[in-house]
Amino acid sequence: MVSSGVKLDQHNDFEFWRNIMNAKSIATFAGLAMTAGIAAGLASTPVAAQGAKEKCYGVSKAGKNDCAAGPGTSCAGTSTRDYQGNAWTYVDKGSCVKISTPKGKGSLKPIKR
Repeated sequence: MVSSGVKLDQHNDFEFWRNIMNAKSIATFAGLAMTAGIAAGLASTPVAAQGAKEKCYGVSKAGKNDCAAGPGTSCAGTSTRDYQGNAWTYVDKGSCVKISTPKGKGSLKPIKR
C-alpha cells in the first residue's frame, strides 16, 4: 500500500506542476497578446496627432498614402499609382507645396494627375 501512496503523491506532484506550467503558458500568451495589442495601438496612432501636420496630395508612392485615394478605395495604403493626385499623406505643416515629385509639386487640395 505504501507504493500506491507514493504513486498517488507522484501523480499529484505531476498534476501540480502541469497546472503551474499551464498557468505560466496562459500568462505568457496573455502577456504577448497584450504587448502586440499595445504595439498595434501605437503603430496606428494618426500621424497628425504626432505634431503640426497637414494633408498633402500627390506626393505619396503607390500604396503609401495615409488616406483618400478616390472612388473604390477605403483609405490608407490604397493609392494605385505613384504621386496620385487624389491620395494624400501627412507632412510637416508648411512643407507640402515645397515637395517636388516627378509629376510636379505637392498640393493642399486634390489635383488631377
